[in-house]
Amino acid sequence: MIESSQNNNKSLSGLRVLDMSRILAGPNATQILGDLGAEIIKVERPNIGDDTRKWGPPFLKDGNGDDTNESSYYLSANRNKKSITIDFTNPDGIKLLKELIAKSDILVENYKTGNLKKYGLDYTSLKADFPNLIYCSLTGFGQTGPYKDRAGYDFLIQAMGGLMSLTGVPDGEPMKTGVAISDIMAGMYMNIAILSALNHRNNTGEGQYIDISLLDSQVAWLSNAAQYYLTTGDVTPRMGNAHPTIVPYQVFQTLDSYIVLAIGNDKQFQKFCSFAELNEISEMAEYKTNQARVKNRDKLIQVISKKLKEKTSKYWISGLEAMGVPSGPVNDLEEVFDNEQVLSREMIIPMKHADTEQDIKLVGNPIKMSKTPVSYDISPPVLGENTDEILREVLEYNEDKIKYLKERSII
Repeated sequence: MIESSQNNNKSLSGLRVLDMSRILAGPNATQILGDLGAEIIKVERPNIGDDTRKWGPPFLKDGNGDDTNESSYYLSANRNKKSITIDFTNPDGIKLLKELIAKSDILVENYKTGNLKKYGLDYTSLKADFPNLIYCSLTGFGQTGPYKDRAGYDFLIQAMGGLMSLTGVPDGEPMKTGVAISDIMAGMYMNIAILSALNHRNNTGEGQYIDISLLDSQVAWLSNAAQYYLTTGDVTPRMGNAHPTIVPYQVFQTLDSYIVLAIGNDKQFQKFCSFAELNEISEMAEYKTNQARVKNRDKLIQVISKKLKEKTSKYWISGLEAMGVPSGPVNDLEEVFDNEQVLSREMIIPMKHADTEQDIKLVGNPIKMSKTPVSYDISPPVLGENTDEILREVLEYNEDKIKYLKERSII
């Protein structure tokens, strides 16, 4: 749709995304699109910006070791973007935003249902003037249904969407995950929808509206846990670190720490028993098959738990790896980012940042592509860092027009 100076070996080169999303779900998703070569223009409120800029400590340190205005939370989801500030509550700001929409392929927003309608920035108001625009709304509960006007947050969605009922020890309180996974997964579904809509537009020339809900996404990715309930009518149990339908498949304490044992079939169980010198149970009818092990879970776990406490984690992991039995350590984040496999896969990346003299470290993109690899071109921008650049290069504004907008606090 638009001309772009970006390197043509990027899979989404030539696409421009107007990113009006904040917090995590939308920004994380558009960051991925940016890594794949799309130009991401992040639209923020003047003097305020994305809420997560202030979600700290911790904050990025400047060259003197003092806190900047950029939180680690914000840095996690805003790489490969340009920041422009626009007050679209003002008619001149609305006009400016519509000019940017005319130059864009995709618009992403996560305002409450109906909030943008009063500014004429909802899809219904825009589609006649921009028929090939792909417009994506990401909300807590979607654009329809009795909850459509409610605000939705990851923690709330984990609770309402059933995830917390499955997380935590069986006799303890329900627990959220340590990462805002409902937000992250909703963004992933959003990107799948965007790429599908782009394919449709390539075939027909038509844009379309995408309605993504955090609750829908959470329910969808319950996956096999959801199907357990739908198949049996029984509420899927909370199992802590155990698995409802595979045994042994959980955390075990060793002599010095914890490991995960993830035995997925009967052959692996035989190998485990051989290495653990538990041959006497490997052929017993109550343990020989996974179905039998699930039925006799409690007795078997007692035997395995006692055995694993006799040796160190290193002994078990190295020995079981040699046998082809899946096992591994329970790493903290220091251990994760010291891990040779993680490092070899370039899951830590250095980038220059406007607020500090040193490179900052960011989490790398897991997508590895042979012809159109991801790239890391733009560090998470400071608020409004690219406002003048975007107005000059995208909209071809002259200096007088930019000065006019600044004097009236439109940008």
